[in-house]
Amino acid sequence: MKLLMLVGGFVGFLIGLAFAWQTEGQWPAILWRASLAAYLAGWLMRWWGKTWVRCLEQVQAQRLAEAQPESAPAAHTP
Repeated sequence: MKLLMLVGGFVGFLIGLAFAWQTEGQWPAILWRASLAAYLAGWLMRWWGKTWVRCLEQVQAQRLAEAQPESAPAAHTP
C-alpha cells in the first residue's frame, strides 16, 4: 500500500510540475502546485489500492466458498 502511495505521489508531482511549468514561470508557484498534486495523487492511489485489495479479498472468499462441496443431506434410514 505504501508503494502505491509513493508511486502516486511521484507521478502526481511530475504531472503537477509539468502543468504548472506550462502555465507559469515562477518557481515557488510551480513547486507549490506540484506538491499539492503529489499529495492528491498519493491519497487517490492509497484509496484505490485499498478498494482494489478489498475486491480481491471478496473474490477470493467467493471462490473458496464455491470450491467447498456442499454437505450432502444425511441418509435417512427407517
